[in-house]
Amino acid sequence: MDCVYIVEDDQNIREIETFALKNSGYHVLGFETANEFFKAVNTRIPDLVILDIMLPDEDGLAVLKKLRGRPDTRRLPVMLVTAKQQEIDKVKGFDLGADDYMTKPFGVMEMIARVKALLRRSKGESGEKILSLGPVTLDGEKRQATVEGHPVELTFKEYELLQLLLRNQGIVLSRDQIMDRVWDGYEGESRTLDMHIKSLRQKLGEASGMIRTVRNVGYMAEWEEQQPE
Repeated sequence: MDCVYIVEDDQNIREIETFALKNSGYHVLGFETANEFFKAVNTRIPDLVILDIMLPDEDGLAVLKKLRGRPDTRRLPVMLVTAKQQEIDKVKGFDLGADDYMTKPFGVMEMIARVKALLRRSKGESGEKILSLGPVTLDGEKRQATVEGHPVELTFKEYELLQLLLRNQGIVLSRDQIMDRVWDGYEGESRTLDMHIKSLRQKLGEASGMIRTVRNVGYMAEWEEQQPE
């Protein structure tokens, strides 16, 4: 049974989310503060976290940053929830490594669908076990990326993005296609895709040229032995 942690200071919302997820077959624990949440994480790491941004003791974005800074929770799926509606809040969340984002108020069925999608992707239920292009290799079982045999630490979203590009190497993927596959169709004038591409290229180092920008369309993965500077 998958375990979901809910970090939400509003008791009514927390209880509704908990009830809905339990009825869908999940083991659920709810926390009012970031401090309570981290105590639980140190005991057991969940399969997914639903994290409110506005918490009484610590900003949810700061909590997310801490999770992404720990080796044991670096790839833990995190869905942010907030009453804020500004585009910049979503951009900040995705930039810090959030895997999904919901704005209050939202429907319970939508929340459950998003939880299922995140858990499905995090377990890598589909796709090849090994993907490679040039010096870059992805091991689906270990969820490990390497460049010329050397491990590269990627966030959950960076890994998903690279995996999508490698599965479609030589094919131009539009921005909408990428957002639909990696960010569950997140809409809006967001810089999140460009920021993740930039970060991914930096981590790939000399192999960064494999990610090609196709102007006014999107991106593609392609490798040539002799690449331009």
